[in-house]
Amino acid sequence: MDPAIELRGRVVTLTGVRDPERDARELYEALDDDRVWRHVAGRPADIPALAGRLEDALVPGPSFPWIVRLATPYRGLPEGTVVGQTSYLDVSVPDARLEIGSTLYRHDVWASAVNPETKLLLLENAFDRLGAGRVQLKTDIRNERSQRAIDRLGARYEGVLRRYQRRAEGTVRDTVLFSIVAEEWPDVRRGLNERLRSASDR
Repeated sequence: MDPAIELRGRVVTLTGVRDPERDARELYEALDDDRVWRHVAGRPADIPALAGRLEDALVPGPSFPWIVRLATPYRGLPEGTVVGQTSYLDVSVPDARLEIGSTLYRHDVWASAVNPETKLLLLENAFDRLGAGRVQLKTDIRNERSQRAIDRLGARYEGVLRRYQRRAEGTVRDTVLFSIVAEEWPDVRRGLNERLRSASDR
């Protein structure tokens, strides 16, 4: 996909990586918090390490990273503030499927409109523009907060992938798998829009 693409909502704007050094500085500052990385392996050691990772992501392949910025002032943060990252992973055009993952947000936007609107924008792009038939999401079995968030999106629980991958501290994690298929997308979209309308009323 084109790094110049932009997905804009009421609260957040998603863009591809356009300037790895600048994006890395802003992203590192947003995510430099132990709580953010508790269940996620691969925490970058410093800004240059993160910049190198973003640079590598510019090479066309089965993944596409997104930078999540505020589209408007929100929770005391100014418009344009980088509040997180997410990605399309394991994109398979012949099979019309992809995964949404590597999602991390700064702690002060947890339990806000940021995640549901980010997922709504990504799902709209996947199903309505890219023609996906299936979008899947995975999380560590220990990460109950993430599991609840995915369930609230309207994704369907599919099961547990046992001994799926190594955690940063060396233990082996089981991974919980969820998915949304094209036939379910209209109901999922309706539910997400209702959540966002309710959030805007508060």
